[in-house]
Amino acid sequence: MSPLLCPYKNHDFPPKLGEPKAFKRSIVKYFITGATGFIGGRLARQLREAGHDVVAAVRDPAKAGDLSALGVQLATGDVTDKESLRKPMTGVDGVFHVAGWYKIGIKGKDAKTADGWKINVDGTRNVLELMQALGISRGVYTSSLAVNSDTHGVEVDERYRFTGQHISVYDETKALAHDLAEAMMRQGLPLVIVQPGVVYGPGDTSSMRSTIIQVLQRKLPMMPRGTAFSWAHVDDVAQAHILAMNAGKPGENYFVCGPTHTFVEGMAIVTQTAQVQPPGQIAPGVLKAMAGVMSVVENVVTVPEAYTSEGLRVIAGTTYIGTNAKARRELGYNPRPLQEGLAETVRHEMGLLLT
Repeated sequence: MSPLLCPYKNHDFPPKLGEPKAFKRSIVKYFITGATGFIGGRLARQLREAGHDVVAAVRDPAKAGDLSALGVQLATGDVTDKESLRKPMTGVDGVFHVAGWYKIGIKGKDAKTADGWKINVDGTRNVLELMQALGISRGVYTSSLAVNSDTHGVEVDERYRFTGQHISVYDETKALAHDLAEAMMRQGLPLVIVQPGVVYGPGDTSSMRSTIIQVLQRKLPMMPRGTAFSWAHVDDVAQAHILAMNAGKPGENYFVCGPTHTFVEGMAIVTQTAQVQPPGQIAPGVLKAMAGVMSVVENVVTVPEAYTSEGLRVIAGTTYIGTNAKARRELGYNPRPLQEGLAETVRHEMGLLLT
Protein backbone atom coordinates (compact mmCIF):
# COMPACT_ATOMS: atom_id res chain seq x y z
CA MET A 1 0.00 0.00 0.00
CA SER A 2 1.33 3.41 -0.93
CA PRO A 3 2.09 5.74 1.98
CA LEU A 4 0.24 8.43 0.03
CA LEU A 5 -2.99 6.49 0.50
CA CYS A 6 -2.62 5.79 4.19
CA PRO A 7 -2.75 8.45 6.94
CA TYR A 8 -1.02 6.26 9.52
CA LYS A 9 2.59 6.70 10.53
CA ASN A 10 3.05 3.03 11.34
CA HIS A 11 1.61 0.47 8.94
CA ASP A 12 0.70 -2.77 10.63
CA PHE A 13 -1.85 -4.70 8.59
CA PRO A 14 -4.15 -6.36 9.19
CA PRO A 15 -5.11 -5.28 12.73
CA LYS A 16 -7.01 -7.67 14.97
CA LEU A 17 -10.70 -7.03 15.48
CA GLY A 18 -11.15 -4.93 18.59
CA GLU A 19 -7.47 -3.96 18.63
CA PRO A 20 -6.56 -1.87 15.57
CA LYS A 21 -2.84 -1.58 16.36
CA ALA A 22 -2.06 1.19 13.90
CA PHE A 23 -4.67 3.41 15.57
CA LYS A 24 -2.96 3.12 18.95
CA ARG A 25 0.34 4.34 17.55
CA SER A 26 -0.81 7.61 16.04
CA ILE A 27 -3.74 9.94 16.61
CA VAL A 28 -5.51 10.89 13.42
CA LYS A 29 -8.44 13.13 12.64
CA TYR A 30 -11.58 11.74 11.05
CA PHE A 31 -14.67 13.30 9.53
CA ILE A 32 -17.96 11.39 9.83
CA THR A 33 -21.33 11.88 8.22
CA GLY A 34 -24.30 10.15 9.83
CA ALA A 35 -22.77 10.23 13.32
CA THR A 36 -26.19 10.78 14.90
CA GLY A 37 -27.38 7.53 13.34
CA PHE A 38 -27.17 3.92 14.49
CA ILE A 39 -23.92 2.83 12.84
CA GLY A 40 -22.32 6.27 12.74
CA GLY A 41 -22.88 6.83 16.44
CA ARG A 42 -21.18 3.55 17.36
CA LEU A 43 -18.34 4.34 14.97
CA ALA A 44 -17.79 7.77 16.54
CA ARG A 45 -17.68 6.18 19.98
CA GLN A 46 -15.15 3.53 18.95
CA LEU A 47 -12.89 6.10 17.32
CA ARG A 48 -13.00 8.36 20.36
CA GLU A 49 -12.30 5.41 22.67
CA ALA A 50 -9.22 4.73 20.56
CA GLY A 51 -8.10 8.31 21.19
CA HIS A 52 -8.75 9.85 17.79
CA ASP A 53 -10.04 13.28 16.91
CA VAL A 54 -13.48 13.12 15.32
CA VAL A 55 -15.40 15.83 13.47
CA ALA A 56 -19.08 15.13 12.77
CA ALA A 57 -21.38 17.00 10.44
CA VAL A 58 -24.81 17.28 12.06
CA ARG A 59 -27.85 19.25 11.03
CA ASP A 60 -28.52 20.50 14.56
CA PRO A 61 -25.59 20.40 17.03
CA ALA A 62 -27.99 21.18 19.89
CA LYS A 63 -29.54 17.73 19.36
CA ALA A 64 -26.23 15.86 19.33
CA GLY A 65 -25.41 15.98 23.02
CA ASP A 66 -24.33 12.33 23.11
CA LEU A 67 -21.63 13.01 20.53
CA SER A 68 -20.52 16.17 22.28
CA ALA A 69 -20.16 14.21 25.53
CA LEU A 70 -17.79 11.84 23.73
CA GLY A 71 -15.57 14.76 22.75
CA VAL A 72 -16.68 14.76 19.12
CA GLN A 73 -16.27 18.14 17.42
CA LEU A 74 -19.67 19.09 16.02
CA ALA A 75 -20.06 21.09 12.82
CA THR A 76 -23.35 22.25 11.36
CA GLY A 77 -23.64 20.53 8.02
CA ASP A 78 -25.86 18.44 5.77
CA VAL A 79 -24.81 16.04 3.02
CA THR A 80 -27.39 17.61 0.74
CA ASP A 81 -25.59 20.97 1.09
CA LYS A 82 -22.11 20.43 -0.31
CA GLU A 83 -20.60 23.72 0.81
CA SER A 84 -21.69 23.17 4.41
CA LEU A 85 -19.24 20.26 4.55
CA ARG A 86 -16.20 21.96 3.07
CA LYS A 87 -14.84 23.63 6.20
CA PRO A 88 -15.28 20.67 8.62
CA MET A 89 -13.77 18.27 6.05
CA THR A 90 -10.73 20.44 5.42
CA GLY A 91 -7.55 19.05 6.95
CA VAL A 92 -8.84 15.67 8.09
CA ASP A 93 -6.88 12.45 7.55
CA GLY A 94 -9.83 10.28 6.62
CA VAL A 95 -13.56 10.42 5.82
CA PHE A 96 -16.30 8.01 6.88
CA HIS A 97 -19.41 8.64 4.80
CA VAL A 98 -22.04 6.75 6.75
CA ALA A 99 -25.08 9.01 6.37
CA GLY A 100 -27.95 7.51 4.46
CA TRP A 101 -31.71 7.54 4.09
CA TYR A 102 -33.55 4.34 4.97
CA LYS A 103 -37.26 3.81 4.68
CA ILE A 104 -39.33 0.87 3.50
CA GLY A 105 -42.94 1.28 2.49
CA ILE A 106 -42.81 4.12 -0.04
CA LYS A 107 -45.97 4.24 -2.16
CA GLY A 108 -45.43 4.07 -5.91
CA LYS A 109 -46.52 7.62 -6.63
CA ASP A 110 -44.08 8.94 -3.99
CA ALA A 111 -41.01 7.07 -5.24
CA LYS A 112 -39.43 9.85 -7.29
CA THR A 113 -39.87 12.45 -4.57
CA ALA A 114 -38.46 10.33 -1.72
CA ASP A 115 -35.59 11.84 0.24
CA GLY A 116 -33.49 8.84 -0.74
CA TRP A 117 -32.55 10.53 -3.99
CA LYS A 118 -31.31 13.70 -2.28
CA ILE A 119 -29.52 11.98 0.61
CA ASN A 120 -28.32 8.63 -0.76
CA VAL A 121 -27.40 9.73 -4.28
CA ASP A 122 -26.76 13.48 -4.29
CA GLY A 123 -25.41 13.42 -0.73
CA THR A 124 -22.89 10.73 -1.61
CA ARG A 125 -21.80 12.66 -4.68
CA ASN A 126 -21.30 15.78 -2.55
CA VAL A 127 -19.16 14.05 0.07
CA LEU A 128 -16.98 12.14 -2.38
CA GLU A 129 -16.44 15.13 -4.69
CA LEU A 130 -15.33 17.19 -1.70
CA MET A 131 -13.04 14.40 -0.55
CA GLN A 132 -11.46 14.45 -3.98
CA ALA A 133 -11.24 18.26 -4.17
CA LEU A 134 -9.66 18.53 -0.71
CA GLY A 135 -7.12 15.80 -1.43
CA ILE A 136 -8.15 13.62 1.53
CA SER A 137 -6.02 10.51 1.39
CA ARG A 138 -8.42 7.90 2.72
CA GLY A 139 -12.17 7.29 2.82
CA VAL A 140 -14.74 4.63 3.67
CA TYR A 141 -18.23 4.70 2.20
CA THR A 142 -21.13 2.76 3.75
CA SER A 143 -23.07 1.01 1.02
CA SER A 144 -25.38 -1.98 1.59
CA LEU A 145 -26.09 -5.53 0.50
CA ALA A 146 -29.41 -4.07 -0.65
CA VAL A 147 -27.69 -2.91 -3.84
CA ASN A 148 -27.79 -6.58 -4.87
CA SER A 149 -31.55 -6.76 -4.30
CA ASP A 150 -33.06 -10.27 -3.95
CA THR A 151 -30.34 -12.86 -4.59
CA HIS A 152 -32.92 -15.69 -4.77
CA GLY A 153 -31.23 -17.81 -2.12
CA VAL A 154 -27.65 -17.42 -3.36
CA GLU A 155 -25.07 -16.11 -0.86
CA VAL A 156 -23.21 -13.83 -3.28
CA ASP A 157 -19.80 -12.18 -2.94
CA GLU A 158 -18.32 -8.84 -3.97
CA ARG A 159 -18.07 -9.88 -7.63
CA TYR A 160 -21.85 -10.12 -7.99
CA ARG A 161 -23.62 -7.50 -10.10
CA PHE A 162 -27.40 -7.11 -10.01
CA THR A 163 -29.33 -6.35 -13.17
CA GLY A 164 -33.03 -5.72 -13.20
CA GLN A 165 -35.62 -3.70 -11.34
CA HIS A 166 -35.00 -3.01 -7.66
CA ILE A 167 -37.64 -3.92 -5.10
CA SER A 168 -37.61 -0.66 -3.14
CA VAL A 169 -36.63 2.99 -3.41
CA TYR A 170 -33.98 2.34 -0.77
CA ASP A 171 -32.42 -0.46 -2.83
CA GLU A 172 -32.46 1.65 -5.99
CA THR A 173 -30.99 4.81 -4.48
CA LYS A 174 -28.26 2.93 -2.60
CA ALA A 175 -27.40 1.09 -5.82
CA LEU A 176 -27.06 4.36 -7.72
CA ALA A 177 -24.86 5.80 -4.96
CA HIS A 178 -22.75 2.63 -4.98
CA ASP A 179 -22.25 2.89 -8.74
CA LEU A 180 -21.24 6.53 -8.33
CA ALA A 181 -18.67 5.61 -5.66
CA GLU A 182 -17.22 2.84 -7.82
CA ALA A 183 -16.92 5.20 -10.79
CA MET A 184 -14.98 7.68 -8.68
CA MET A 185 -12.72 4.92 -7.36
CA ARG A 186 -11.90 3.95 -10.93
CA GLN A 187 -10.84 7.57 -11.45
CA GLY A 188 -8.39 7.27 -8.56
CA LEU A 189 -10.37 8.29 -5.47
CA PRO A 190 -8.71 6.48 -2.50
CA LEU A 191 -11.98 5.03 -1.23
CA VAL A 192 -13.01 1.70 0.30
CA ILE A 193 -16.65 0.56 0.19
CA VAL A 194 -18.20 -1.50 2.99
CA GLN A 195 -21.54 -3.26 2.61
CA PRO A 196 -23.47 -4.32 5.73
CA GLY A 197 -26.55 -6.49 5.56
CA VAL A 198 -29.21 -6.24 8.25
CA VAL A 199 -27.74 -4.38 11.21
CA TYR A 200 -29.23 -4.95 14.65
CA GLY A 201 -28.37 -4.21 18.27
CA PRO A 202 -29.31 -2.01 21.22
CA GLY A 203 -30.17 1.49 20.06
CA ASP A 204 -31.63 0.43 16.71
CA THR A 205 -34.48 2.56 15.36
CA SER A 206 -35.20 0.62 12.15
CA SER A 207 -38.14 -1.54 11.16
CA MET A 208 -36.25 -4.57 12.47
CA ARG A 209 -36.45 -3.17 15.99
CA SER A 210 -40.16 -2.49 15.51
CA THR A 211 -40.64 -6.08 14.43
CA ILE A 212 -38.76 -7.44 17.45
CA ILE A 213 -40.92 -5.34 19.77
CA GLN A 214 -44.07 -6.59 18.02
CA VAL A 215 -42.93 -10.16 18.64
CA LEU A 216 -42.18 -9.42 22.30
CA GLN A 217 -45.64 -7.87 22.67
CA ARG A 218 -47.27 -10.76 20.75
CA LYS A 219 -48.55 -8.32 18.12
CA LEU A 220 -46.81 -9.63 14.98
CA PRO A 221 -49.52 -11.49 13.06
CA MET A 222 -47.34 -13.55 10.72
CA MET A 223 -43.71 -14.25 9.77
CA PRO A 224 -42.70 -14.57 6.09
CA ARG A 225 -41.26 -17.94 5.12
CA GLY A 226 -38.11 -17.99 3.02
CA THR A 227 -37.02 -14.41 3.72
CA ALA A 228 -33.36 -14.31 4.76
CA PHE A 229 -30.73 -11.76 5.71
CA SER A 230 -27.05 -11.66 6.61
CA TRP A 231 -27.29 -10.27 10.15
CA ALA A 232 -24.54 -8.29 11.90
CA HIS A 233 -24.40 -6.61 15.30
CA VAL A 234 -23.95 -2.84 15.10
CA ASP A 235 -20.71 -2.90 17.13
CA ASP A 236 -19.19 -5.41 14.70
CA VAL A 237 -20.23 -3.29 11.72
CA ALA A 238 -18.74 -0.15 13.28
CA GLN A 239 -15.50 -2.02 13.95
CA ALA A 240 -15.51 -3.22 10.33
CA HIS A 241 -15.50 0.40 9.20
CA ILE A 242 -12.35 1.01 11.22
CA LEU A 243 -10.74 -2.13 9.84
CA ALA A 244 -11.61 -1.01 6.32
CA MET A 245 -10.07 2.41 6.93
CA ASN A 246 -6.93 0.84 8.37
CA ALA A 247 -6.46 -2.25 6.22
CA GLY A 248 -8.85 -2.06 3.27
CA LYS A 249 -7.43 -1.75 -0.22
CA PRO A 250 -8.50 1.47 -1.98
CA GLY A 251 -10.77 0.69 -4.88
CA GLU A 252 -12.19 -2.44 -3.23
CA ASN A 253 -15.52 -3.21 -1.60
CA TYR A 254 -16.08 -5.55 1.33
CA PHE A 255 -19.23 -7.30 2.55
CA VAL A 256 -19.20 -6.57 6.28
CA CYS A 257 -22.35 -8.55 6.88
CA GLY A 258 -22.80 -11.23 9.51
CA PRO A 259 -24.01 -14.83 9.35
CA THR A 260 -26.96 -15.68 7.11
CA HIS A 261 -30.22 -16.75 8.75
CA THR A 262 -33.85 -16.73 7.71
CA PHE A 263 -36.22 -14.25 9.28
CA VAL A 264 -37.99 -17.17 10.96
CA GLU A 265 -34.70 -18.33 12.50
CA GLY A 266 -34.00 -14.84 13.78
CA MET A 267 -37.43 -14.53 15.37
CA ALA A 268 -36.98 -17.98 16.93
CA ILE A 269 -34.04 -16.52 18.86
CA VAL A 270 -36.26 -13.63 19.92
CA THR A 271 -39.10 -15.86 21.14
CA GLN A 272 -36.79 -18.34 22.86
CA THR A 273 -34.96 -15.57 24.68
CA ALA A 274 -38.18 -13.86 25.75
CA GLN A 275 -40.07 -17.15 26.26
CA VAL A 276 -43.04 -16.02 24.19
CA GLN A 277 -45.07 -17.88 21.60
CA PRO A 278 -43.78 -17.44 18.02
CA PRO A 279 -46.10 -15.93 15.41
CA GLY A 280 -47.48 -18.05 12.61
CA GLN A 281 -45.90 -18.19 9.16
CA ILE A 282 -47.09 -17.03 5.75
CA ALA A 283 -45.99 -18.19 2.30
CA PRO A 284 -44.09 -15.81 -0.04
CA GLY A 285 -46.67 -16.29 -2.79
CA VAL A 286 -49.44 -14.94 -0.59
CA LEU A 287 -47.39 -11.83 0.21
CA LYS A 288 -46.61 -11.25 -3.45
CA ALA A 289 -50.29 -11.47 -4.32
CA MET A 290 -51.11 -9.02 -1.54
CA ALA A 291 -48.41 -6.66 -2.85
CA GLY A 292 -50.10 -6.64 -6.25
CA VAL A 293 -53.44 -5.73 -4.70
CA MET A 294 -51.95 -3.02 -2.50
CA SER A 295 -50.24 -1.35 -5.48
CA VAL A 296 -53.76 -0.24 -6.42
CA VAL A 297 -55.30 0.23 -2.98
CA GLU A 298 -52.49 2.41 -1.59
CA ASN A 299 -53.18 5.07 -4.21
CA VAL A 300 -56.73 5.44 -2.93
CA VAL A 301 -56.50 5.05 0.84
CA THR A 302 -53.79 5.53 3.46
CA VAL A 303 -51.98 2.27 4.19
CA PRO A 304 -49.46 1.49 6.98
CA GLU A 305 -45.91 1.34 5.58
CA ALA A 306 -45.53 -2.37 6.35
CA TYR A 307 -48.59 -3.13 4.22
CA THR A 308 -47.80 -1.01 1.18
CA SER A 309 -46.91 -2.81 -2.02
CA GLU A 310 -43.22 -2.05 -1.41
CA GLY A 311 -43.39 -3.07 2.24
CA LEU A 312 -44.85 -6.45 1.29
CA ARG A 313 -42.47 -7.03 -1.64
CA VAL A 314 -39.31 -6.68 0.45
CA ILE A 315 -40.37 -9.50 2.81
CA ALA A 316 -42.02 -11.85 0.31
CA GLY A 317 -39.40 -14.61 0.43
CA THR A 318 -36.58 -12.26 -0.54
CA THR A 319 -32.98 -13.01 0.36
CA TYR A 320 -30.62 -10.10 0.96
CA ILE A 321 -27.59 -12.27 1.64
CA GLY A 322 -23.86 -12.34 1.03
CA THR A 323 -20.64 -13.92 2.25
CA ASN A 324 -18.16 -12.00 4.40
CA ALA A 325 -15.22 -14.27 3.47
CA LYS A 326 -13.26 -11.45 1.81
CA ALA A 327 -13.64 -9.14 4.81
CA ARG A 328 -12.56 -11.94 7.14
CA ARG A 329 -9.56 -12.75 4.99
CA GLU A 330 -8.33 -9.25 4.19
CA LEU A 331 -9.56 -7.15 7.11
CA GLY A 332 -9.60 -9.59 10.01
CA TYR A 333 -13.35 -9.10 10.38
CA ASN A 334 -14.99 -11.56 12.79
CA PRO A 335 -18.66 -10.82 13.54
CA ARG A 336 -20.38 -12.53 16.44
CA PRO A 337 -22.97 -15.31 15.97
CA LEU A 338 -26.59 -14.21 15.63
CA GLN A 339 -27.63 -16.23 18.67
CA GLU A 340 -25.25 -14.25 20.87
CA GLY A 341 -25.91 -10.77 19.50
CA LEU A 342 -29.66 -11.01 19.00
CA ALA A 343 -30.28 -12.54 22.43
CA GLU A 344 -28.39 -9.60 23.97
CA THR A 345 -30.50 -7.20 21.91
CA VAL A 346 -33.75 -8.86 22.99
CA ARG A 347 -32.79 -8.65 26.66
CA HIS A 348 -32.06 -4.95 26.15
CA GLU A 349 -35.47 -4.36 24.55
CA MET A 350 -37.22 -6.36 27.27
CA GLY A 351 -35.59 -4.12 29.86
CA LEU A 352 -36.86 -1.02 28.06
CA LEU A 353 -40.39 -2.41 27.89
CA LEU A 354 -40.38 -2.92 31.66
CA THR A 355 -39.36 0.68 32.44
